[in-house]
Amino acid sequence: MGELPKIISVDDHVVEPAHVWQTWLPERFRAEGPRVERRRVGDMAHVGGGTYSQEFTDDGRPADCWVFGDLVYIHKRHVAAVGYSRDEMTMTPMTYDEMRPGCYDPKARVADQEMNHVEASLCFPTLPRFCGQTFTEANDRDLGLACVKAYNDWMVEEWCGDSDGALIPLIIIPLWDAELAAAEVRRNAERGVHAVCFSEVPAHLGLPSIHSGFWNPFFAACEETETTINMHIGSSSRMPATSPDAPTAVAASLSFNNAMASMSDWLFSGNLVTYPSLKLAYSEGQIGWIPYILERVDDVWSEHRAWGGVKDLIPEPPSSYYYRNMFGCFFRDQHGIDSLDKVGVDNITFETDYPHTDSTWPNTKEVATELMLGVADEDVYKIMRGNAIRMLALDLDRERTPVGARS
Repeated sequence: MGELPKIISVDDHVVEPAHVWQTWLPERFRAEGPRVERRRVGDMAHVGGGTYSQEFTDDGRPADCWVFGDLVYIHKRHVAAVGYSRDEMTMTPMTYDEMRPGCYDPKARVADQEMNHVEASLCFPTLPRFCGQTFTEANDRDLGLACVKAYNDWMVEEWCGDSDGALIPLIIIPLWDAELAAAEVRRNAERGVHAVCFSEVPAHLGLPSIHSGFWNPFFAACEETETTINMHIGSSSRMPATSPDAPTAVAASLSFNNAMASMSDWLFSGNLVTYPSLKLAYSEGQIGWIPYILERVDDVWSEHRAWGGVKDLIPEPPSSYYYRNMFGCFFRDQHGIDSLDKVGVDNITFETDYPHTDSTWPNTKEVATELMLGVADEDVYKIMRGNAIRMLALDLDRERTPVGARS
């Protein structure tokens, strides 16, 4: 293999700096908008999907916390983990002063990318959670919408604005209203945004399912503007689990189940028949499971479509829509690379997960090089950057990037 191409990471995270909503919200909303306070934290536990139980004590550890209505979100070391050893990446409350600046400062982030062989990065939110659930749960819809727009304005103009393309904008939407969501997609597409967060299973959030027709205005806007729908594991505010007393490591090992369930949902939804150019990405879902689920959905379609409710809905084998419309995203998945012929060399993208505990920073080049051993140079290019360029409609490497994936 030749020199590893510079990576375009399709799944990283930003810890929003303390000023975001107090700067970017219209003045009339700032008093009720998210703000940062320093508090002392006692015990806490992960509930799932980016939610936690916690207690505050006078003698607890100091931590910077987002306060928004009844919500208090504590900054934690396993979320802002880069710079710590693996054994130090615990659920420890922390302040901004204890974080590596690249977690929240765009210039420092770009510097950390450059030392990590990463040219460009797409970052998911922290306080809003993976698809904006925080603002969907707010009782005041006007405030929630203002917070969504403020986040997007900050994301586009401040986080990404001076990065010369090194930071790629990823927006959130008002999930409670598909027409408003469509309008926000179009508003941001006009300033060059081609990526939006969405829930892997909206029904888990108490929202209409992707089968309901409710989301059609949003899907149409995404297709029209070449905006990829990015579904991060945990964006349904729950993670796969077994028993309540199982270690968190069990849920972490099973996290791909959310992506697998969502992919099955989409492949049998008919939405990819109605919107044939729609692009979907399964962020942090890994890829090794994809060959089997494609085999299974095709088998179900072939043998059970009459009673399974999809005979008139899905005219082609479901796997054909995966190869045309979907992208898997991974950072460590040797089994997936060994199954490249089934996963689809045009359908997978790479990520570094900065600054979470899974992040390969600062050793991403070494990790990726080992994964790509034995893979043809042309395919390495696609996996490390070419597919991401196509997925995110980036203005890069035009002479090398194919117009579409295999069908």
